[in-house]
Amino acid sequence: MTRLWERSHLLAYTVLPMVFTPPTRATLIEVARLAGTSKTSVSRFFGPERDKLSPTLQARIEGAAAALDYRPNLMARSLKGSGSRLLGLLVADIRNPYSVAVMHGAEMLCRQHGYALIVANTDNDDAREQDLLDALDAYRVEGVILNATGLPERQLAPLRDRALPLVLLDRDLGLPELDVIGLDDEGAIDMALDHLHAKGYRAVLYVGEAPERASSRRARLERFEARSQMLAMAASSVIAGKDAEPTLEVAIEAFVARHSATPCAVLAANGNVTLAVAHAFRALGLTMGPVGFMGIDDMPWCALVGPGITTLAQPTEAIGQAAAACLLNRLMPLDLAFQYRHRPTLIARGSTQRI
Repeated sequence: MTRLWERSHLLAYTVLPMVFTPPTRATLIEVARLAGTSKTSVSRFFGPERDKLSPTLQARIEGAAAALDYRPNLMARSLKGSGSRLLGLLVADIRNPYSVAVMHGAEMLCRQHGYALIVANTDNDDAREQDLLDALDAYRVEGVILNATGLPERQLAPLRDRALPLVLLDRDLGLPELDVIGLDDEGAIDMALDHLHAKGYRAVLYVGEAPERASSRRARLERFEARSQMLAMAASSVIAGKDAEPTLEVAIEAFVARHSATPCAVLAANGNVTLAVAHAFRALGLTMGPVGFMGIDDMPWCALVGPGITTLAQPTEAIGQAAAACLLNRLMPLDLAFQYRHRPTLIARGSTQRI
């Protein structure tokens, strides 16, 4: 019995290393040998100089790499100074449909030009943003698109010190050397108030989120106050928090009661707020149209609620592509066309039809 146990014990230690030994990765030299070319040509194929190779040679290398299941070691290439071909995208709230659409637009353009996009969510947390910026720096990304949380000038210092290209998405940090890609916030507010005014509404309640941590929120609120005064519309505003419904219902109910003799409307500053206002309308039993309702950001469900909610649709995928194009233009002489500020599209539905 003792000998049998000893034998099985030895067998276990003999067999296990054979079972769990990881497979050997194909090497660049093996790809070059199979393709009948040099290591330099294979390196060029997987780097920014692919266009220097003939189409025939590119096809041979691609076939050899596929046959060997070869994957280039991006970290090793980055350490050698060839570039990781990685870009970073930090979003403040990955659950927001705006973030999802922007990510898709950015990823498509990066892929077209041979770059992979690392996406991470800061969840509007300063400390997490710092950790993620450090992680992207450690992975030697070649550039970062940042939907900033707060004012992370200190967090950006190490990246700026090593001249890492940065592009800001939606939120401006007041740093003149950094490009900002996003919506034309002032133009969006003008478009919304002009539409409501044309439909006969003369009082409007603006519902937004806390403006302190996002320049776009501040810009929309400030433009709302200025534009409503130009149009001689009675204007009020309220800030909706995370658990906004009880407070928001009270604010909307009081606003409608105060303007019972005046056609009035509610303007929601973004998609999250639009949903909160829709819940408040239902809880209060308000009919959309007689009480106007309009939102910035068009969500798929907006067409399905009541008579349909009038919205301003952001060109989110175009914004994502523009952010990626701006970043890539800093990395290489592609001269990709893009614009900094994008106009929304008005989608008029029954919620702003008074009769």
